[in-house]
Formats: sequence, C-alpha cells, structure tokens
Amino acid sequence: MIRFLVLVFAYFTAVVATGAPLSLDVAKLRLLSANAVVLDAADGQSIYAKAADEVTPIASLTKLMTAMVVLDARLPGDEALAVDMDDFDYLKGSRSRLRMGATLSRDEMLRLALMASENRAASTLARHYPGGATAFIAAMNAKAVALGMLSTHYEDPTGLSPRNVSTANDLARLVRAAAKYPLIREYSTTPAHYVEVQGTGQTLGYNNSNALVKNASWDIQLQKTGYIREAGRCVVMLATIGSRPMVIVLLDSLGKYSRIGDAQRIKHWLETGESLPTAALRPTAAPRAAGIKGVFKPVKATKGGQPKLASR
Repeated sequence: MIRFLVLVFAYFTAVVATGAPLSLDVAKLRLLSANAVVLDAADGQSIYAKAADEVTPIASLTKLMTAMVVLDARLPGDEALAVDMDDFDYLKGSRSRLRMGATLSRDEMLRLALMASENRAASTLARHYPGGATAFIAAMNAKAVALGMLSTHYEDPTGLSPRNVSTANDLARLVRAAAKYPLIREYSTTPAHYVEVQGTGQTLGYNNSNALVKNASWDIQLQKTGYIREAGRCVVMLATIGSRPMVIVLLDSLGKYSRIGDAQRIKHWLETGESLPTAALRPTAAPRAAGIKGVFKPVKATKGGQPKLASR
C-alpha cells in the first residue's frame, strides 16, 4: 500500500513539474514539417522538438517581428501611409491588391500584414519607420538579440527574402514575446476584414491566411503563416489546448495542407496522447517522432516543385 501511494505521488509530481500528462509519448507524433516545436507557453517547458535548432528560412513568420518593431516605436496608429514603388516585390514577383498610392492607416496596414500576410503593407510600415527601412531592419535584428533569438537574422520586413532565417526554438521565443502585444493577438487572429482605401472609395476584403482561426474546435490567441519556395509552408501559433496555452512552431512543411494537418495532429496528441493518421511522410526519418495516416489530402508535390509565390 505504501509503495502504491509513493508511485501515485511520484506520478502527480511529474505531471505538475512538466505541465503535461505522462501519457504523451513523442513516438506517437509524426509530422510532415521538417522543424517543429511544441511547448507550454506558461512555463516554457518543451513538450516536443524536431530539428528545433536548425537554421532555416522563415518567410512571412517575419511579420511578427515586423509588428513588434512597429508597435515598439509607438507611432500614431491613425496616420495615413501610402504604398510606393519601393514596396513592390521585385524579388519574387508576388501580387498585391494594394496598388501604387493606396493609402491606409498604420493600424490597417498592420492588421493586413498580420492576418492576410500582405507584403506591401509590411513594406510600407517599414518604410514609414523613423530612419526608413534600413533603420527598421536594424531594429528587427536588435530586437531578436534582445529576445535571445541568437540564430535569427532579418534582411527585409516581409519575409520574401530567403535570407530571413531562424530556428524553431527561436521562433517559439518570438511567439511568446509577440503574445504580450494585444494588437498582435487581435490582428493576427482576425478571421476576415474589409478596408476602404483612402481617396479612392475602393473597398477590399481580406481573409485570414490561417483557416484554423475560423475553426470552432480551436482557441487561437496568436498565429502567423508563411510561405516562399525556400522556406516551405510554415505556421506558428499560440493556442489553448487542453486548458493550457501551447506554442506550436511548424517549419518547412511538405505540401499545401500539411502544416494545418500537422497542427491538427499536435492538438489531437496533446488532448488524447494518441496519434492521428497522416497520408504521406517525408523520406527523412524523424528520430523523435512517429505516426500513421492523416485526415488531409495526400500530398504529391515536392518542395522543389512548388512555384515561387508570395510569402504567406
């Protein structure tokens, strides 16, 4: 009887210490993302990691840092900012509905950059920073150092440059820091939004680039998606799962739907301790993960076969 009570006490002590149930077996979680982190946002306790210190391009995940630098500057949110030729994407040739001269408030530009990954909006925000885009990028890198993101480097505010790089562990730090900004939480999780372009009478409708914000089974407080060919499909989120705030980082996911599929697999695993099936897996084995067949469409395209698209 005494031995039984000792074992029970040890079990609950371990649960409290880790913040996660002992039934979470990492061998039951197999992801299509090349790099991943799951951690308890409350205490920073790592629950799952896969190639979490590998430096990789991060695409539009960059815009979380862009948003923090904008908000740190405490510039007027209602100030009108106009898109210029310097905000056009000559690197990837990505499209935007914000035409030359399109004018929105700084707050509206920030919302579109976060929820819809609008590249010209992000570029416009940086260009209207004191000292211009050069000073803005320097502030981004200084902020990364201050947050302890020592494997992170930024060269542009949109994420279109493949030289914007980080690691899954660094991005987990970024998510926890960004979550302290109420506007980032609000804007990044806005499901849909209409903006009236000043002086034109034109009204533009935007949807969130992350479909999970409209999914009633998810409680997402912050999110950002990203995609360029060099980075693959990426997503970071702060979500309440099983009554606990969890940071999820998924980088370089194989296929159009895989980052969302991986997020669903992680949620199911955290809630039940069991795996969800997956349709296809990367050829490289994940030493700390395992799993089976998925709820999303099988993905046939390879990363190398994806066209160059906007950072999303």
